[in-house]
Amino acid sequence: MRLYALLIVLISLAGCGGPRAVIGPLASSGAVPRSTESIYLATTRDRSNNPSLPYSARRSMALNFAQFDIGIPQNHVSGTVETSGRTPDPARHFAAQAYRPIDGKKQFIAQLDAALAQRVPKDREIVIFIHGYNNNIADSVFRSAQIAYDYNIRAVSLHYAWPSGGSLPLYVFDRDSAIFGRGGLAETIEIAAQTKASRILLVGHSMGSYVVMEALRDLAMTGRRKTLERIGGVVLAAPDIDVDVFQSQVNDIGALPKPFTIVVSRRDRALGISRRLAGGHPRVGSGSDIAMLQKNEIAVLDASDTDGGTHNVFASSQTLMDVVNNNELMRSLLRDDQGPANKAIFADGASVIKGAASLVIFLPARILDGMTKVTASR
Repeated sequence: MRLYALLIVLISLAGCGGPRAVIGPLASSGAVPRSTESIYLATTRDRSNNPSLPYSARRSMALNFAQFDIGIPQNHVSGTVETSGRTPDPARHFAAQAYRPIDGKKQFIAQLDAALAQRVPKDREIVIFIHGYNNNIADSVFRSAQIAYDYNIRAVSLHYAWPSGGSLPLYVFDRDSAIFGRGGLAETIEIAAQTKASRILLVGHSMGSYVVMEALRDLAMTGRRKTLERIGGVVLAAPDIDVDVFQSQVNDIGALPKPFTIVVSRRDRALGISRRLAGGHPRVGSGSDIAMLQKNEIAVLDASDTDGGTHNVFASSQTLMDVVNNNELMRSLLRDDQGPANKAIFADGASVIKGAASLVIFLPARILDGMTKVTASR
């Protein structure tokens, strides 16, 4: 009864909503989207004959590959994924303009390399997005396209979809599927490492962050450190991970990829419910142990006071997008191992920096140590 009651609360937080998003059928009207984002897919979801959802919640032991061209609608509002549960209208909804299954790993690598070659050298990177709880394939592919468009990502967008049940009551199923999906993500990272990408970045949201940490742990504990070394940055947004479990994962991984950044919010009500479902154990994404994260060389972005600090703030906040796209400190924390070192940014060397839109940045220990040494030498 307790689990049922908490899920009812979670449903009320999500709102009644309408029919769930669908990928297809492919857009055939004369409406022209505002823009088109090409999303490459690696998934441990099983193939489906349903054109609305070409990949189901069934678990596949082997990776499946595809490419989607996703149209961004003319009426798109930053931070929003405009969807329809029926045939999407490209003028008003995210819609698949094209869907191409890809036959096997070698062909997938070849297509990723072809996409990289079409970019200028500085953009020849791969960004892997890993979705969270309660996503069907349309939800997660469209979210990947929205993030790529709104954050002006010029790299190749690779989406890893683990087999979420896509239903609010299936929290336990999703937790099991997240564990199931870690091997597929580890393999996806290995595939990306075999391309000609100059850098690989991972972005995990919510329960997808758990998949990320488990995949990194898998790579480390099976001796695949060369693949780990190809990762040039990790961002975990609202990670739905028990704090003690996270520390155990870090211990098993050893040296984390750098830079490593976590977005937290004390106002994340979804993580509050997750904590109650877990018997009161705090979640990393709630910001309950920032000192532990700093000690592990992790930068922390506290978005509690940024546009409501909701569970999806990393993808929905226009102010956060503006800061990431235009702020020197933010770009450095997400892309540069050493971080910026000028006095204007670090002021008096405090460990907490209040940025735009009430965003608070907690710097990792390695940067703080470097600042202390610089200050002491003056």
